[in-house]
Amino acid sequence: MSGERGASVTVSEVTEMTPDLVEAFARLVPQLSSSSPPPDRAELAQIVDSPASVLLVARDPEGTIVGSLTLALFRVPTGVRAWIEDVVVDERSRGSGAGEALVTAAVRRADASGAKTVDLTSRPSREAANRLYVRLGFQTRTTNVYRFSSEG
Repeated sequence: MSGERGASVTVSEVTEMTPDLVEAFARLVPQLSSSSPPPDRAELAQIVDSPASVLLVARDPEGTIVGSLTLALFRVPTGVRAWIEDVVVDERSRGSGAGEALVTAAVRRADASGAKTVDLTSRPSREAANRLYVRLGFQTRTTNVYRFSSEG
């Protein structure tokens, strides 16, 4: 894993499954979504092993995973696209620079993969996250977002 340092965290790309990864996602995902269960070991392995996704984690000085972000990278006819998904920082570590370090690392990784832009979405109620994205140079796009759900 290559590391990138933030204020008090180190961000690295997950390249192999470790015991603390499953534990961390069991703790972090409920803080991100009340409707989605945390991924199990097999599901995390699919993310780690996929050429279309990059899983980044932020660790505190003790080595505990305190945040994560998934970067989707894929080629379409107009170029390489990068999309940031499921950014979460443990509530006990918010304000530590973990979110900024994760997003900055994702943007650098996307650039290194040839992506000209990086997209993400964020609910308006996530005020601190939205301020962070704007501070880091993300701009609001005027577009329609559509979702099709095969559930219910």
